[in-house]
Amino acid sequence: MRRTPALTVEELRVAVDGGEIDTVVLGLVDMQGRLQGKRFHAPHFLDEVVEHGGEGCNYLLAVDVEMNTVDGYAMSSWARGYGDLTMRPDPSTLRRIPWQPGTALLLADLVWADGSAVVASPRQVLRQQLDRLARHGLTAFAGTELEFVLYRDSYEDAWRRGYRDLTPANLYNVDYSLLGTARVEPLLRRIRVEMAGAGLVPEAAKGECNLGQHEITFRYADALTCADNHAIYKNGAKEIAAQEGMAITFMAKPNAREGNSCHIHFSLRSIDGQPVLPGSLRGEPGRPTSSAGGAGLPASSASRAGLTEVGQRALAGLLATMGDFSLLFAPNINSYKRYQPGSFAPTALRWGTDNRTCALRLVGHGPGLRVENRVPGADVNPYLALAGLVAGVVHGIEQDLPLEPEFNGNAYDDTTAPRVPGTLRDALARWEESPIARAAFGDELVAHYANNARVELAAFDAAVTDWEMFRGFERL
Repeated sequence: MRRTPALTVEELRVAVDGGEIDTVVLGLVDMQGRLQGKRFHAPHFLDEVVEHGGEGCNYLLAVDVEMNTVDGYAMSSWARGYGDLTMRPDPSTLRRIPWQPGTALLLADLVWADGSAVVASPRQVLRQQLDRLARHGLTAFAGTELEFVLYRDSYEDAWRRGYRDLTPANLYNVDYSLLGTARVEPLLRRIRVEMAGAGLVPEAAKGECNLGQHEITFRYADALTCADNHAIYKNGAKEIAAQEGMAITFMAKPNAREGNSCHIHFSLRSIDGQPVLPGSLRGEPGRPTSSAGGAGLPASSASRAGLTEVGQRALAGLLATMGDFSLLFAPNINSYKRYQPGSFAPTALRWGTDNRTCALRLVGHGPGLRVENRVPGADVNPYLALAGLVAGVVHGIEQDLPLEPEFNGNAYDDTTAPRVPGTLRDALARWEESPIARAAFGDELVAHYANNARVELAAFDAAVTDWEMFRGFERL
């Protein structure tokens, strides 16, 4: 499914000729889910780049979060000379970005000089999995719910202060509070309105539990569009906050209070656009009425789920792969600090109907029935997370997996459930040792993102933390 661009290339030409737009941002998505790229003088972009693409060093997919060149990547190294890759513009992503005057933005797909796709590119990773899903006659739709903590300090002030003693935008829990969120509504409103001007479809803003914590949600879309919108929104929200002298963090766990989640709502449709997760009522056409229709699935569980047979296989595949693919849902050291009992971040790999204690929450009804993956934090790379969900669905369908009974009650108390890996080191081991991951993504991609995790672990292991200093400076 191809989206309708918010701005066509011909409309861009008219805007450039009329002096409305003078700058075009061409962005690629890196391993961390960030936008990197170049700002082009608009006439040059139209004359050269829109047809031939732009160049960028291939280390953009082989550096750590601080842009340090690191060892261990097959595609990019000193031995290979750190050559270029090509940023090929995707015209369907072209749009104005109102928070930067005279500016349009579009995203790029990454290719080598011979035109072949760069395997490690997050956009390519998701495209590959969507192609696998399409071979089963299915498409994926998703919406991401990004939480963030807002501070009244600028990014520069926060840096200079070592990120200590910052001032949160709210000094008490403003979860659903209209009074509390009104304190920062000028910024929230600006983000909503300007994202709408960039072609996204805002739905709502609400307060959350942590001090200064908020969430802005957007309408769901096909999986690739959802990931693109997520990356543009996250980057744009930071830019808008900076312009207002404030700072937003999407860290998974910025302090000891509640973490920042990124719940992903995920559904499937047939190629002709029909929802395929929801089944009819028990005994009606399209609804399995016995274990023969559900490959051993208890009838009571199937009835509660309201899922088609394909939906059951899909959900079973998500459960079966959640642990092995956790590196895609929780990619950083800090990601794993969220998973605490009673925190609304899951610890048990269970599914339940409208149950927020489970990793997978079945929510909605009728055509709106969908799965909410509650594992990712706001630091997630949306392309990789959605690729993991799609690969899980394909695994469940191809292996004809039966769906376990839904979990009722408090999943934090379930001592028999498989667990969300507790650390990045645990997740790395699951990823590297997983035959499912290698079958779905290939050895090259598994090795590439495993190396990214090893780089982060090595940097963390070498660091001396505040925790160590406070415990040990005097008393040890």
